[in-house]
Amino acid sequence: MNLSKLQKVDLRTVWKHEALDFTQWLAQPENLTELSDEVGIEISLIETEASVGKFNVDIYAEESMSGRKIVIENQLEATDHDHLGKIITYASGLDAEIIIWIVKGPREEHRQAIEWLNDNTDSRINFFLIQMEVWQIADSPFAPNFHVVVKPNDWAKAIKASTSNSEVSDLKLLQHDFWNAFKEYASENKPALKLRKTYAQHWYDISIGSSQAHLSLTVNSQTNQIGCDLYISDSKELFHHLHDMKEQIEQELSLKLDWDELPNRKASRIKLYLDGDFTDEQSWPNEHEWLLDKVTRFQKVFSPKLGA
Repeated sequence: MNLSKLQKVDLRTVWKHEALDFTQWLAQPENLTELSDEVGIEISLIETEASVGKFNVDIYAEESMSGRKIVIENQLEATDHDHLGKIITYASGLDAEIIIWIVKGPREEHRQAIEWLNDNTDSRINFFLIQMEVWQIADSPFAPNFHVVVKPNDWAKAIKASTSNSEVSDLKLLQHDFWNAFKEYASENKPALKLRKTYAQHWYDISIGSSQAHLSLTVNSQTNQIGCDLYISDSKELFHHLHDMKEQIEQELSLKLDWDELPNRKASRIKLYLDGDFTDEQSWPNEHEWLLDKVTRFQKVFSPKLGA
């Protein structure tokens, strides 16, 4: 066996300049996708070197499904106080809810500072500290790697956000547990399905590869239903286009759907619901199986019709 060593490459060997080289590399769609997969948030570029007063944030972006604003600050050196101050300034100036600090090396005091920020801000605000690495085997091409050092503690934030109302707190934590368990189940049974970060909320969104629509799984403790929707955020034309194929789509799915145009709203939904009490943990295996089956069918049938 001819084995070789995995060697770490200095970042400046690959990217000589932060703004001109690394930021431009990271802003390319395929590289933002790699970062998205690592942090569990689907990142869509808005602009590079976005102005915030007298300063410029390296990358200004948004979460594709929710529109939540994201700031990304790059530092091809060890963390320092200057950049820590900058990420807070950028987040404040752009009203960002997701802050990603990518560095060559995190100093312990700055790692603790990011953890403190996650622990002491509300559930809207999420800080990530990521160590950028590049690896090589012998003379192979360079292989970049995003290593997450600090990420939000959603469990702690869900508790903090709901301490004033124990009933709400219990429901939010149960939602968080339900989606975490679903994500684990889906990862084992459909590893090709791209799954994102889970939150303490009644829905869980999954990309279908289109900027116009996404899949949304839901749980409703009031109606005792779980659901799988194709959610079209702002295109009545797309809804009508799909509705014209209603018979074909339902035949391919082997399902009857609820086509909800929502005439007084920008959004539209194509829905499927099942009676099920998600607050009963004994029912989770069956509910997770149903959700995974339906989201897989929706993805297979709708994706080609969305140009995805």
